[in-house]
Amino acid sequence: MEGRSLADETPEPMAGEKDASRSGPAGASGPAEPAPRPDKRVAKADKKREREREKEKEKADKQAEKAKEAAAKAALNPEEEPKREGRLSRLRFSKKKDMPGGLWLKCESCAQVIFRKELEEKDRVCPSCGFHFTVPGKERVEMTLDEGTWREQFADLEALDRLNFQDAVPYAEKVKRATERAGQKEALLLGMGTILGRPIVLAVLDFNFMGGSMGEVVGEKIALGAELAVREKRPLVIFTSSGGARMHEGILSLMQMAKTCAALQTLVEHGGFSICVMTHPTTGGVTASFASATDLILAEPGALIGFAGPRVIATTLKQDLPPGFQRAEFLLEKGMIDAIVKRADMRATLAKLIDYSKGARLSHPGALRPMGRG
Repeated sequence: MEGRSLADETPEPMAGEKDASRSGPAGASGPAEPAPRPDKRVAKADKKREREREKEKEKADKQAEKAKEAAAKAALNPEEEPKREGRLSRLRFSKKKDMPGGLWLKCESCAQVIFRKELEEKDRVCPSCGFHFTVPGKERVEMTLDEGTWREQFADLEALDRLNFQDAVPYAEKVKRATERAGQKEALLLGMGTILGRPIVLAVLDFNFMGGSMGEVVGEKIALGAELAVREKRPLVIFTSSGGARMHEGILSLMQMAKTCAALQTLVEHGGFSICVMTHPTTGGVTASFASATDLILAEPGALIGFAGPRVIATTLKQDLPPGFQRAEFLLEKGMIDAIVKRADMRATLAKLIDYSKGARLSHPGALRPMGRG
């Protein structure tokens, strides 16, 4: 017999082992399933992670080299490096602090970023689209009247918290804060001056004072302005920029609507003349009362003018509003205002209208009257 090595012999499996090998895993029947193939996406993700780890390692090595170079330079010049780093850090952190805030504004109409100083030089009119920004009350007085002619009247009148209105901040405290911030005691500035030599009584609502809202004092000042116009025989010019009646005074603020309209009617009965210029925005009870009750109603381009806001109206009516709804151009088309005047032309236009108001008046009721606003 030829000799055989034990390693050359492969032991035959036992009967039980043969069945298990055929059946696959324990307890399973049928042919053995092939091993699952590796997913290509998993392999791709692994390669991506590997590349990211390599990049991070390279980045860390570069940072380590830079740190070594910086340490070597510091060792050669131990005093120079801290000074340079300190100077850079001061520049880095002081740059933002030294930059004054509010240098740039975004136009509400065209979203153009405007340099504030350039906007002020153009009387707060957007140089790109001509949108007329809201003007503070005192600035409005300066750009409307002749220089040095302004004489303010009834400046000491201030609001009273008759209803003891309580909110997150009490009403009396809100008035106090508004007074300190605006430098005036109420939202309406009233006084006398001249426009290109024409004497007038001027009333200006300042939106910066509690949104130019109308309370007891605003209503009283409008009535006093009408009386002053009758006494001085001057036309009354009103600039409005308001969110409406002041809710903190409740029914007392709503009563000013009737009061101001009655004062303007008294002015008409005494042969007086009044003009209202609606600026952006003029809404609420101001629009629904004296702003719409003057002899002539002008508006600045693009001014928002209405009673309730567009969103409130759209929600109530459950329908889309027409394009340009509640803007000055839309109201002119519908006959709600008499003319739209650009801010640059406002002084000349007011002076011309004041001159027209001094013409002959029709006395007998049967005389022909010009057609216009009803």
